[in-house]
Amino acid sequence: MKNRIIMLVMVLGTILLAGCQKQAAAPKINETPYSDNQFLIGTYVNIRIYDDGKEDVLPLAFKKVKSLGDKVTVNQKGSEIDEVNAQAGIKPVKVTSDVYRLAKKAYQISEESHGGFDMAIGPITQLWHIGFPDARKPSQAEIDAALKLVDYKKVKLNDQKQTIYLEEKGMALDFGAIAKGFIADEVVKLLKKHGVTTAIVDLGGNVYVLGKSPRGKDTPWTVGIQDPNQARNVTVGSVLASNQTLVTSGIYERYLEVDGVKYHHLFNPKTGYPFDNDIAGVTIITKYSIDGDGLSTAVFSMGVQKGLKFVNKQKGVEAIFVTKDDKIYLSKGVPSFELNKESGYTMAK
Repeated sequence: MKNRIIMLVMVLGTILLAGCQKQAAAPKINETPYSDNQFLIGTYVNIRIYDDGKEDVLPLAFKKVKSLGDKVTVNQKGSEIDEVNAQAGIKPVKVTSDVYRLAKKAYQISEESHGGFDMAIGPITQLWHIGFPDARKPSQAEIDAALKLVDYKKVKLNDQKQTIYLEEKGMALDFGAIAKGFIADEVVKLLKKHGVTTAIVDLGGNVYVLGKSPRGKDTPWTVGIQDPNQARNVTVGSVLASNQTLVTSGIYERYLEVDGVKYHHLFNPKTGYPFDNDIAGVTIITKYSIDGDGLSTAVFSMGVQKGLKFVNKQKGVEAIFVTKDDKIYLSKGVPSFELNKESGYTMAK
């Protein structure tokens, strides 16, 4: 449910591997990575590892993506979240530690965004089903009925028993807005555990850049920001990043068109319709991908001005807003944003 960020790795020099006899030898970093691209969790997953001799870590990383995806999806019968939804209004469901940690984070983001992100949005997303062959615009009566079941405060988490309980029958969790971020973070943990120091993890737009660019001494990666009004691989600009994640929410990738009106996949939990404001796309830059995932949806719900104020109060979080009237707004600490002068966008004053 998130949209792609395009990685632009700039050639900015060569790696100098230095050290002294008392220090551990620095890892050899290749300019050409070990890489693989697979369609998993409903998107294309691309992982690139630049550390020499770490090719065997690639299949472990993809195995982690698949195993976690199978646990948290709502689009597959038998997943843990599917079971929680099936038992809504009936009984609590014990889940694995992975799923419980994800649920705890989802509840936290729901509270912090005052419901702009709502972990119990499932009845609405299932109704519209945008991105699937049976997508449709529901009637107002259907939307009104579904909205009565959207309320994260009725999700009960029991830390001692590690259970999740939805208080009303018909309620449904949907972690689509943060699942990729959660999985990306877990993959990064796995890479680090196996000694990987330089890598790119891209889960369909949830991008994490580990270490520094292999083509420059102490040089951050250069990451392109997708133009929300153009085809993929067209950027509005770029930023420098290292050991950070960049996550984008936007109106341009998944939508349903009915009678000439486009309905995108980012839903307002209070109206049951897609958010309708001045934002075309917003990119969050932060340390953890799950935070970027949840915040990109939450901030999108606020619009540009409220979103900027919110982000500027957060520690370790930055944002790039692209508006429907072709302007770009930056939070106060965005690192080295460079506008693509051919994009047609202008920097907001």
